[in-house]
Amino acid sequence: MNTYILYGITIALLIISFVKDKKKTKMALKKSWKAFENIMPQILGVIMLVGILLAILNPEVISKIIGKESGIFGVIIASIVGSITLIPGFVAFPTAAMLVENGAGYMQIGAFISALMMVGIITMPVEMKYFGKRLTLLRNAFAFLFTFIVAFIIGKVVG
Repeated sequence: MNTYILYGITIALLIISFVKDKKKTKMALKKSWKAFENIMPQILGVIMLVGILLAILNPEVISKIIGKESGIFGVIIASIVGSITLIPGFVAFPTAAMLVENGAGYMQIGAFISALMMVGIITMPVEMKYFGKRLTLLRNAFAFLFTFIVAFIIGKVVG
């Protein structure tokens, strides 16, 4: 129901914008379509990858690897995978929801999302270029450690 309300508000605001300034609204729609076209391959790639993984790994396997019962081992795996994965946030959260629905634990998903957003193994070369090797390594190390704090807090709050 909330989705319909948000769509309704969006359409109403789009109509107001169009009435106020047709040229700017058309330009904004064209820009947003271009942005959507640029993002779509990433979204589809991640959704396909998650779909394949969910087809290969049944909920029992997911639960064993990163489920609630996997404990610290699952948190470590989720943190490592999150650290080396480069997924935008708007794709990561629905992916995390799919994993939770298929048996992943909240602590493990918290660690995964935290590492995904804060640790940048893939982006390290660019970061080193601008901030230097020492600062980049320190920032990533502290961010990686922070993923365990996040997982622990989520485990206490949710679990």
